[in-house]
Amino acid sequence: MAQEQVTIEEKMAELTRLHEESQIGGGPERIEAQHKKGKLTARERLNLLFDPGTLETIQPFFIHRCPDLGMADTHFLGDSVVTGYGRVNNRVVFAFAQEFTVYGGSLSEVASQKICKVMDLAARNCAPFVAILDSGGARIQEGSASLHGYGEIFTRNTLYSGTVPQISVILGPTAGGAVYSPAITDFWFGVKGVSQSYITGPKVVKAVTGEDVTLEDLGGAMVNASKSGNAHFALDNEEQCFQLVRKLLSFLPQSYKEQAPHQDTGDDPDRTDEGLLSIVPTDPIRPYDMKRIIKKVVDNGDFLEVHERFARSCIVGFARMDGESVGILAQQPMFLAGVLDIDASDKLSRFVRTCDCFNVPLVTFVDVPGYMPGTDQEFRGIIRHGAKLLFAYSEATVPKISIITRKAYGGAYIAMSSESLRGDICYAWPTAEIAVMGPDGAVDVIFAREIKESSTPDETRNRLIQEYRTKFANPYFSAAKGYLDDVIDPRETRPKVIRALKMLKGKDVTNPPKKHGNIPL
Repeated sequence: MAQEQVTIEEKMAELTRLHEESQIGGGPERIEAQHKKGKLTARERLNLLFDPGTLETIQPFFIHRCPDLGMADTHFLGDSVVTGYGRVNNRVVFAFAQEFTVYGGSLSEVASQKICKVMDLAARNCAPFVAILDSGGARIQEGSASLHGYGEIFTRNTLYSGTVPQISVILGPTAGGAVYSPAITDFWFGVKGVSQSYITGPKVVKAVTGEDVTLEDLGGAMVNASKSGNAHFALDNEEQCFQLVRKLLSFLPQSYKEQAPHQDTGDDPDRTDEGLLSIVPTDPIRPYDMKRIIKKVVDNGDFLEVHERFARSCIVGFARMDGESVGILAQQPMFLAGVLDIDASDKLSRFVRTCDCFNVPLVTFVDVPGYMPGTDQEFRGIIRHGAKLLFAYSEATVPKISIITRKAYGGAYIAMSSESLRGDICYAWPTAEIAVMGPDGAVDVIFAREIKESSTPDETRNRLIQEYRTKFANPYFSAAKGYLDDVIDPRETRPKVIRALKMLKGKDVTNPPKKHGNIPL
């Protein structure tokens, strides 16, 4: 009997049916449950990330191979993750999004293989990679196979670090070992009331320590953005989150081989600003908002702050200068007088190294009174953490420009992109004070006996403080030694920095041959 031939129309109908099945995750009921939680599906999230109509999925028919514990009869096309590529701002980006409607987004052997495939494609094609995480963790039914899958992902996160930008977007639970992948990546995004990241959940915490804590208070987006500093951004909703991911990518190159893309901002590179003369107070102990200076200097006042809620005595973020991407680092005198403590040192160091990985020049605004004193900081390792900043700036080979606006004291002065750490151009405003320590402390050390023996100790001390300030607490002593390249009119900061950046565009510096440096972690 002749076998009945299947027509091309029937084959195409089957293909269409399977593609449609692969796009509905765990089915309409589970999708509705996801929406009721205020959460989107994997494909909805990818469509927010990519330019409209550019998402191309990879391996949509892959299914798990687990025969045990009731899994043999239940399969979903594509399993628990959607992988693929598309365009963001018309540039190729690879991504995966865990699908919570399929087995709670749990990581299976197959899901990890799909993820590793797009990670490898991103690295081979020198393009950024975005991970969208919403998962209950390792798939219990698969045991060590799922754990092995996590290890494969962590290895790629590590090997591709500094090769292509890696961004993690946490939009659901991410617990236990699963949190280590975002911790390795360059940037971590979260959404308030949606993201959860912790090593052990509330029940384990209660059993081990006796503490009562909610999921949100233990590992919510705000906790990770403000207390632990794990997250760089915490947004109000998923739409805002992906808008910011897209904006962040616009400041970064596709890989370490490229420069960040130029954008015509329409802001005059020779623009000066009278307002810069009145921001720094004449009283050296009065605070001011360093962000006002940053926004007056960069193109159109557009500054994308990173780690805004963590270590608030310092500021890091991205901006453009004459259309070119730059990394901005600064002290914030509004918080702890801009002091360098453990968290600030970590925050600044990480950002320096991130920018250096991807050829983004560093522009540093300095107003630093020193490192934070006290037993708490000493016992927790301020020496080790503070050394990270020295290491990061010294190691960085991108163009480095600094502007000292006011205080620059002691070791903290050295750490903030000083000339001795291979800073390329070091400017100071006339308001700058550069010394081993502030005039008050210096006088108390140097002239302690003279003050004690004086018939008018207060008057003597005040006179000596003023003399010290006149001689040392100004930029001209350092400029005379060659440690500053110029003392500039604050109004001309923007054109001066832009001209320096253009001059440094051809900078070609390499570090001594080695396997890798050993930063004091």
